[in-house]
Amino acid sequence: MASASIDKPNADKPDTKYLGKPRKIIDGLEKIAGRARYVADVVVPGLLHLRPVLSTVAHAKIVSIDKSEAEKVPGVVAILTAADLVTRDRTITSRSDAILAKGKVLFVGQPVVAVVAETEAAAEDAAELVAIEYEELPVNSSVEAASAEGAHVTWPEGLPKGELEVISHAEVEEKEEVETGPITNHYKTSNFNRGDVDAGFAEADAIVETTFNIASQYQGYMETHGCVVEPDALKGGLTIYTTTQAQFGVRNKVADILKLKRSNVKVTAMTVGGGFGSKYGTIEPLAATVAYTINRPVKLILQRGEDLKTTTPAPPTQIKLKLGGKKDGSITALKADIVLDAGAFAFEFGQLTGLLLGSNYKYPALDIEVIEYITNKTEMGAYRAPGAYQSTFAVESSIDDLARKLNLDPVEFRMKNLSGTDDPMANGSPWPSLNIKECLKQMSEHPKWKNQSKEEGEGIGFAVSAWPCALSPSASTCRIDGDGTVKVVVGSTDISGVSSSLVLVAAEILGISPNEVELIQGNTDVGPYAPGSGGSQVTYSVSGAVAAAAEDVKIKLLELAADQLEARVEDIELLNGAAQVKGVPSSAIKIGKLAQIAESSRSAPGPLIGEGRSSIKQNAPGSVAHMVKVKVDKDTGHVKVLDYVAIQDVGYALNPMLVEGQIHGGVVQGIGMGIFEAHVYDSFGQLQSASFMDYALPRTVDVPNIEAIQLNMPSPEGPFGARGVGEPPITAGAAAIGNAIRDAVGVRVTEMPMRPPVVWKAINEQS
Repeated sequence: MASASIDKPNADKPDTKYLGKPRKIIDGLEKIAGRARYVADVVVPGLLHLRPVLSTVAHAKIVSIDKSEAEKVPGVVAILTAADLVTRDRTITSRSDAILAKGKVLFVGQPVVAVVAETEAAAEDAAELVAIEYEELPVNSSVEAASAEGAHVTWPEGLPKGELEVISHAEVEEKEEVETGPITNHYKTSNFNRGDVDAGFAEADAIVETTFNIASQYQGYMETHGCVVEPDALKGGLTIYTTTQAQFGVRNKVADILKLKRSNVKVTAMTVGGGFGSKYGTIEPLAATVAYTINRPVKLILQRGEDLKTTTPAPPTQIKLKLGGKKDGSITALKADIVLDAGAFAFEFGQLTGLLLGSNYKYPALDIEVIEYITNKTEMGAYRAPGAYQSTFAVESSIDDLARKLNLDPVEFRMKNLSGTDDPMANGSPWPSLNIKECLKQMSEHPKWKNQSKEEGEGIGFAVSAWPCALSPSASTCRIDGDGTVKVVVGSTDISGVSSSLVLVAAEILGISPNEVELIQGNTDVGPYAPGSGGSQVTYSVSGAVAAAAEDVKIKLLELAADQLEARVEDIELLNGAAQVKGVPSSAIKIGKLAQIAESSRSAPGPLIGEGRSSIKQNAPGSVAHMVKVKVDKDTGHVKVLDYVAIQDVGYALNPMLVEGQIHGGVVQGIGMGIFEAHVYDSFGQLQSASFMDYALPRTVDVPNIEAIQLNMPSPEGPFGARGVGEPPITAGAAAIGNAIRDAVGVRVTEMPMRPPVVWKAINEQS
């Protein structure tokens, strides 16, 4: 694996000692030594084990539930249905508060019964003995079935109104769409329009029109969903230990469902074994409601098969795309019809998918319609850069084909039409600080593009993409202890090593070694507010708060040192963990000593502690250009990725080693999406890929050499010029692979993943 870092020409690069330099993660040793505490390791007094009984059918009335045999299992404490819970009278408004099915089930994997026992084995044995009788109803296993004339309506009285399952993954402006008319499975339509599309196609010299089908895909984290919930006998609330990306979001959901004050629900985010957009509170409401109902602590750790069935994979997506262009290299019009399978509950995806599809290029005219349907599947949700890799697959495939049809160079064609800073997105809002062209320029100058070497059956392709990134207000505190340790407290969840970058921020500002900085991830009771770890926003949002807190305590430290050294504040500097008069090392006082003075002297201003807040007004998009070399076996359709170059505008990498890891991880996931991974349902709504024997993930042998190139193009408002880096690496991989396959065998594959049967069929239909 290779890596490189390229600075923007003439850019002011921070003069730093620790920031911008590779440094190992702060919790790496405890993880590799097996000492990191995951939620499965949590044990509290009186702990019981919860096992959900999941629906085995996709759509049915619940006729009866027989608990009698299950109740005979030694160690069983309670067997609960929806009618037994404290939420029995609550109206279902979302997947989160559909704690247990009431009256009917809507998808295979929906929790129907909760079995609580003294041991995991007893809970599992009893769960298998719960007998549920169903009266099966018609199943809408796809959007085609759900949208067909006379289709059975999943929500005959209308989709329940309430707080929709919306996760802030990207900062986009959305308009409210009001749906009226007969109740159907049609949930929502979103539109983006600009210019005269018909006139644009009329003046085009070439048009490509293609339908793309992208499968539902599972996040594939190593650790399944899990939580421990402990009732608080004194406050009447709950303490939740969970594997989550958003502890404040979980707190708010549970408090709302159980009608508790938020302060009575304490959430502690444990070490997270992967999230990728899925761990935002799917199972915590179930465990919390059961614990609150029986007033006993419970642990729920989903088994892999349960996790595959009942959590929130990415939505199956169909994109019909029509694109026109002229011989002079200008794009004239874009028309796209997108259909999304939302699953049994609504998840706001249409606006984001449509916006991403229509924003990377300067379309003078566009017409995008996104329709979302309710089906009998688990609720669909976010998977790292939701909507981006699907829309990029369609757009970059079509851009490549249009360039070929116009006999134009694919790089030059893109360079002429790509969006840049202040160009309008699909919704008319201007792109802030967008550098896709710069990424593509670096790719076009790379030796592996300029000096292409290909054997029979090999092809080279590339794709570009961008991710808007999100941003949220956040806060942090920073204090200096008497032993010289600096303790930084945040409320964010570390799912990707971000805490290891936050440590560098404090160390840089206070002039101390990062080894002397302790990063404390506070729970929702003591941790300052922070956004969820999604949308590539944590570093961008939280590092500013950490910097502000460190600057706040630095001012107090300098003032105290100036008083002790009888000097002016402006004459004091911080070096190597000490304060000294500038140029006079002999005057140095360790910051730990100054902290002791602050804590013990009546004349001192008090303990050295600072607070910081951050509320950035403008997001900073991340851009990528990915180049891939593949080998295609024409006889079998098997695709092997041989080489990979990933170029990304990272703004300013606070810790380049961690950013490189993010790029590598995103590349591998993109390969998985592109040629391996698919959630497959049959016509009865049964999940056919309900284990890792059936859901294929990339293996070590499937991962090529990856060259990660970081472009440091500072963002205008991000701390030190940083940008979000987590989502962009996954956006362009599948599209680049598709274009490489096209280069290798001369056919366009329009289905994703591009598995051997799909590629073989495309080759043979063409010949």
